[in-house]
Amino acid sequence: MGTDTGSANIGLDRPSLVGVAGVVGLVGLTGLVLAGAPWKVLVISWVAFAAMAGAAALGARTDGEDAVGLVWGYGLASGAMVTSAAVFLVPQAIGFDSAVGGFGVAAGLLGGYSGHTVGHRLSHREAFDSAPAQLAAHSLSAGAIIGLVYAALPGLGLLLGLSIVSHKGPAGYAAARRLRGADEPVSVLLLPSAGVGLTAIPTALLQPPSTPAVNAAIFGFAAGVFLHVAMDFLPECEVGGEVTEAAGVDADAHALLDRMRVHAVASTVAGALAVFGAWLVVA
Repeated sequence: MGTDTGSANIGLDRPSLVGVAGVVGLVGLTGLVLAGAPWKVLVISWVAFAAMAGAAALGARTDGEDAVGLVWGYGLASGAMVTSAAVFLVPQAIGFDSAVGGFGVAAGLLGGYSGHTVGHRLSHREAFDSAPAQLAAHSLSAGAIIGLVYAALPGLGLLLGLSIVSHKGPAGYAAARRLRGADEPVSVLLLPSAGVGLTAIPTALLQPPSTPAVNAAIFGFAAGVFLHVAMDFLPECEVGGEVTEAAGVDADAHALLDRMRVHAVASTVAGALAVFGAWLVVA
């Protein structure tokens, strides 16, 4: 892996006003913790920002193929998210109300799929051809769900939120490489980097009705959405897939794709085991 500082600076030296505004907004909302927003949500918001912004900076300066590294980034994040949603959200939803919780999970899965599919379709239209806009929309919606979950059950630990936002790193890395290749400013990714906090912090101040049915719906929907995101991040080691396209893998590199599939399985299992190990420590 090499670096090409000159070409990388094309994307780094042009600041995006939208990105800067996102950071300013996140800094301003940080003060809401004094108004009662859970400090856990603040930590999750800034970890999400650091993960995506830091990975984006790395991706903008990286030249050459790094398929295996990208697979491990996606796989670790996906494995951690699947495990966290299944362990921390699904049992809560079913425990409050099994039927409502189950419908909530289904609604979250279908809603996440529908939003992703419609967003992908719109990306083919010139007016909506913006990966940063899609990432920002995803971050803002995910942040709202995270804030609502912690508002409904403040006793939830940090492990859930940190595992959920673990995909921000590889997402920022891949997006930065695409922007750099298109000679677009990478700093625009500061907005989706701050997006989780922009909605999570104020949403965490809400006080949703504390009834079993409402809580079941909230946790079920959250579980469904995050399970969809986790499955969407499962490394697809196929020609033309997300990972191979972002890594610039040649269509004839069948041997490399076979090795990547092994790494994909190993990385997702490792991500799941990491959450399991952390749960053993904090339980």
